[in-house]
Amino acid sequence: MTEKDKMLAGKAYLGSEEQLVKERQYAKQVLFKFNNMNPVLVEERHNLLRELLGQTKENFYFEPPFRCDYGYNIEIGNNFYANYNLTILDCAKVKIGDNVLIAPNVSLFTAGHPIHHEPRNQEYEYALPIMIGNNVWIGGNIVVNPGVKIGDNCVIGSGSVVTKDIPANSIAVGNPCRVLREITDEDKKYYYKNLRIEA
Repeated sequence: MTEKDKMLAGKAYLGSEEQLVKERQYAKQVLFKFNNMNPVLVEERHNLLRELLGQTKENFYFEPPFRCDYGYNIEIGNNFYANYNLTILDCAKVKIGDNVLIAPNVSLFTAGHPIHHEPRNQEYEYALPIMIGNNVWIGGNIVVNPGVKIGDNCVIGSGSVVTKDIPANSIAVGNPCRVLREITDEDKKYYYKNLRIEA
């Protein structure tokens, strides 16, 4: 079993293995082009990401800068928008559904290190997948930790650190992130707190 096989299987692995280093360097080269390209060259920028990412649907947009480890472990659905400074450590699969909005300075971390210093000093790492459902809005300055699943139709409040799964139809916020309440049909009437949407 190669170190890459171990990484993708969620086992402890050595990220310093030559093949993995080369794959990360390739991603850095593609992202350097993407992040420094004239922003009016939308189709060219899209093509770079289509080449790098594991799966993209028709309609997606990343505001630069965007960073990731490998790219090929990232799958994004249709109508995806990522604002500035999205970082995805995609040592494991990151699957994002349709109609997902990601605010600035969000970090999705599949990667982790052992708690005890001895295996950590031997450069062991691990990675667990992150799954984000459909119709999710992730606010600014949020960290999502390894192995987390965020259900459909959720809103994650700014500044949250998501360490556990969030059930569908939830508003969740905090460090650690906790569910505040369920989203209901009553929420259709308002765009912010008690500010009503005019028909």
